[in-house]
Amino acid sequence: MSNVALQLTGQDVASTPLRLPAVPWRDPHTVSPGELSDYIASLELACQENPGSPDLSTCLGMAHAMNYDAYRSMDALEAAREIDPTHFFAQLKYAELHYRLRALIKAERETVRAVELASNAWELSLARHQLQEIRRLMREGTQKPEWTKPLAAPSLALGLMLFAILLTAVLR
Repeated sequence: MSNVALQLTGQDVASTPLRLPAVPWRDPHTVSPGELSDYIASLELACQENPGSPDLSTCLGMAHAMNYDAYRSMDALEAAREIDPTHFFAQLKYAELHYRLRALIKAERETVRAVELASNAWELSLARHQLQEIRRLMREGTQKPEWTKPLAAPSLALGLMLFAILLTAVLR
């Protein structure tokens, strides 16, 4: 059992429900996959023991994101936002996940909510910096398109054009 799992045994977490587990690394690129999975398991246990803690759910979402598991990260961050809709870091990290996935329209909308939730100058500067970066990427066209229109008509038109080309080729 790793040091992280030993730090999060039942009595430590139960006696201090608002205390976050220690992060076992400073540089996320140097953590081994085994250590990261141990940390995620310990965070999942802590979240089960303290279901009302948005801080733990936010940390779990961040750990899943580091593990390149976007769906679980999204679920954990959404849970953190449901627990406390006014939690700044849950909102900021939820918006950041969308930003990293290049869903920039959604990321911008969620980051604006984080700007509104900021309670001090440091939080405000974090959110504004993220919003500035999102808007820069949107200007450069680095975003995934939102598929809001049906593709039936363009598909049908392409099919008819291909049919016409093939028909003219065969009849020649």
